[in-house]
Amino acid sequence: MTKSRVYLAGALLLASAGAAQASSFTVTPAVVSDYDFRGITQTAKDPALQLGATYSHDSGFYVGAWSSNVNFGAGDPKIELDVMSGFTWGDAKESFAYDAGIVYYTYVSKSDYNYPEVYFGVTKGWFNAKAFYSWDFGGVGDSAWYLTTTGTFPLPQDFAFVVHAGYSGGDYWDKAYGNGYFDWSVGVTKTLGKFSLGLSFIDGSDLKDGPGKIFDTRSKVVGTISTTLPWSAE
Repeated sequence: MTKSRVYLAGALLLASAGAAQASSFTVTPAVVSDYDFRGITQTAKDPALQLGATYSHDSGFYVGAWSSNVNFGAGDPKIELDVMSGFTWGDAKESFAYDAGIVYYTYVSKSDYNYPEVYFGVTKGWFNAKAFYSWDFGGVGDSAWYLTTTGTFPLPQDFAFVVHAGYSGGDYWDKAYGNGYFDWSVGVTKTLGKFSLGLSFIDGSDLKDGPGKIFDTRSKVVGTISTTLPWSAE
């Protein structure tokens, strides 16, 4: 996928909503060549190690946590840790599946960066759309929102073609850059045994970058390798 911050609980559960599921606990480690968040690098275009854990109940309720190294410049936090909770319902194969929840982004040793965000998503077959809103984006007291759509198209040999488009807006972006910004990506994924591989080209509106490659928004290619534990016996 084009986003390394995967919202693993909601994204994975929503994709399979409607299927008979027992309660489960999963752990998802990943390696990415760049931690991209809505078109903006969070690691100055360096690789990241990421780890997520999710408990999902057969009612549709889930809780999860996700962590990654980050690079916001000298003296800033080096670790991001997000916690989330939400609920999924519906059937994406027969009609529509829905996902609603809240995520709280935290930054180790830099708590004034912490902020909440609520989200709502809908999936129908290959199509997914999701809206995010924060009333305290980045911990600065300004609101921000993000709208995103993703299309995932299965291909032969366990490949898939993925296209994504998103737009960020709100007071935070207006004050920082004078307007919102657009991001998009195209990529392919491949299931290889117990592992998922991905390669995406990411681009969009160029924002004023930080020093060096900090918060760089220029076009890039991002590769990912991930797996979900426990592995099935299949």
